[in-house]
Amino acid sequence: MKRQIAILGLGRFGSSVARSLYNLGHDVLAMDKDDARVQGIVGKATYPLTGDCTNDAVLKEIGITDYDAVVVAIGSDIVASVMTSVILKTMGVSYVVSRAHDELHGSTLSRIGVDKVVHAEDETGIRLAHSMFNPNVEEYLEITPNFGISKLRVPDRFFGMSLKELGFSGPRNKYGLTVMAIRRGRNVTLNPHMDDVVNAGDWMILAGQDEVLDMVGDTIQGIVPLDESA
Repeated sequence: MKRQIAILGLGRFGSSVARSLYNLGHDVLAMDKDDARVQGIVGKATYPLTGDCTNDAVLKEIGITDYDAVVVAIGSDIVASVMTSVILKTMGVSYVVSRAHDELHGSTLSRIGVDKVVHAEDETGIRLAHSMFNPNVEEYLEITPNFGISKLRVPDRFFGMSLKELGFSGPRNKYGLTVMAIRRGRNVTLNPHMDDVVNAGDWMILAGQDEVLDMVGDTIQGIVPLDESA
């Protein structure tokens, strides 16, 4: 599903998030007060923009509340990060993701109502782009700019269904994805058979094109059982 997302702060992390989301087909506004950083993202984001995200008038002017999500990717300037996050939540932005420099910063962001806090030492821009809207994606590994591997939690409603029933088998593979493994607790089944059944709480490791992985992430909210009558 194509979404409108704003990235505020274009350091290494913010630029990575912006590029990754843009490559996934989303409309991306990328803003920083440093014009050189903005010029560096031209052609890699939909709307590169120079501006001060701590200024609520600037945010109102760009229609920030119309965006599906806003990522506050400001680096070590904790005051600017917190101020921007407060402004966004006060304005009513529906989904705010903010990057924390340390634990105290992260705790502060959580207290002011940020919807998702990511920690600089744990999160990469690419992984955030793939997991932002899908809590079932725990990890993402980029193989090439448009191809990767995702680890997704199988929802409980698919308990007792085989990979074939879920639509992953043969020429009728409705996703064009490869099921590399199923993880159940500490046990891992590599290259599982299409008759293998998934249980509640299982994880699937899938490989394929980014746009398809993203689609399955939406669908897992999601994986839809194969309609044999189709």
